[in-house]
Amino acid sequence: MQPVVILDCFTVEPSGLGVPPYLSTYVRNAWSALRRARPDADVRYVTIDDVRWCLAGGEPTVEPPLSDRLTYSTTVNRDNAVQLLRDAEIVLVIAGDAVPSVHLHAVNGSFEEVARALACARGRRYLLGPLSTYAVDSPAQYAGLFDAVHTHTVTSGDLLLGSRRPADYEQMRRERDSFVGLVDQMPWRSIAELELYRGCTRRKFCDFCNEPAKSPLVAFREVDDVMEEAAQLYAAGIRNFRLGQQTCFFSYRHRDEDAIRALLSGIRERCPELEVLHIDNADPLAVAAPVGLRIAKLVADFCTEGNCAPMGIESFDPAVIERNTLTCTPEILVRAVENVNTAGAARGPGGLPMLLPGLNLIYGLPGETHGTHVANLRGLARIFDAGLLCHRTNVRQARAFPGTPLAALGEQEPLPSAEHFASWKADIDHTWDQPMKQRVYPTGLRVPGLHSYFVSAEGTYWRRLGSYSIQVVERGTVVPLGTTGDLVVTGHSPRMIFGERVASAS
Repeated sequence: MQPVVILDCFTVEPSGLGVPPYLSTYVRNAWSALRRARPDADVRYVTIDDVRWCLAGGEPTVEPPLSDRLTYSTTVNRDNAVQLLRDAEIVLVIAGDAVPSVHLHAVNGSFEEVARALACARGRRYLLGPLSTYAVDSPAQYAGLFDAVHTHTVTSGDLLLGSRRPADYEQMRRERDSFVGLVDQMPWRSIAELELYRGCTRRKFCDFCNEPAKSPLVAFREVDDVMEEAAQLYAAGIRNFRLGQQTCFFSYRHRDEDAIRALLSGIRERCPELEVLHIDNADPLAVAAPVGLRIAKLVADFCTEGNCAPMGIESFDPAVIERNTLTCTPEILVRAVENVNTAGAARGPGGLPMLLPGLNLIYGLPGETHGTHVANLRGLARIFDAGLLCHRTNVRQARAFPGTPLAALGEQEPLPSAEHFASWKADIDHTWDQPMKQRVYPTGLRVPGLHSYFVSAEGTYWRRLGSYSIQVVERGTVVPLGTTGDLVVTGHSPRMIFGERVASAS
């Protein structure tokens, strides 16, 4: 029997994450479609890290005990990954970054690596994920690499043909079955990303965002459909969930409090021993409204602590806001941050706030001047001086995604951030990020329930699973990965905190 292979090269989008330990919607969609299309086939899950391991002769790229980010997420198929590609009737590649991303423990598969992996394949080859948009936009570059491309989803019916539109949620529900065989191939503890809807509920779309280009129309999943998928994942051994892969959790079913309450309480009921229930993505326009405060309270009540509601102000500069149809003003953002703090700043039993806001800033948008950076620093200072808490801040440069108004502008004259981004980001790191870390994670705070997950020359990195979970570095140590323990905070930096172990158990 020929195997069929899912080759996961990892994905990153504004609305969702597909880098292990995150179990992406694309991987599960591919698993369901292949099982329906080939019910008697042996469906194998292989990562780009498995392929790297084989092509490197079965050796890591760094000397142990240091962790190797190029081969960190290898599966049970690690030692025969290349042979599986050779023998496979079908190889379904999942790949693509819609936004820039850097991970401590992972390197997403590049175009060159995808091509090299597929050179090993003799069967039919298909593509799913954000990379597909680039393949459609630049067909000459991808000519001969794939037999068909799927830009959104794949089903058993369109697998061989390719697709340019997402499948109906009901059709995907009918194809979905058990995930036991998929999860069993992953030696790590996964956190499953659950999609609630497609598209953006705003009347005007931000010029840089890929979501309206990807899904022009809003389509919501039914509450019972989401709960059913969560239960299927739970039955497969998943205990960690994030309600992500959509533009705004608060806007689910047009800010329907009853639907959101039913969703959160239903997942809790069907997954009684879950360890993490978090959200991702929040439109500050929705969060700042009175209903936003009530929804934030539901999240704080039903979800687990350490949760984050990331919100895109993108820029505090009025000129950039107007030029790029960003719609969220600094005043709206402050109200949204206040609402989340009111609902979720109280600390849970593990010492972390139940729910805090996250902030997203983008440099390189049209209209930017040197004054843009000054406006950003002043806007952040206003939030800090108000005594509010923030979980994390993501500062990145704009990327023109095919199909967006930003991409339609074509090549533009370099903006100031092209030269100054590194120093501007350092300003935010040291005047905002690090002082905020000291406020949220004060020295002496005991953080229980951490697990070691990466070893570098600096020491051992610890975290909990969850949305943008804080990294705690135990300097100068080499701790076996997967060790559990409690750490006490001893110091801070802009992107992480430092700690010492006070209790542990293997």
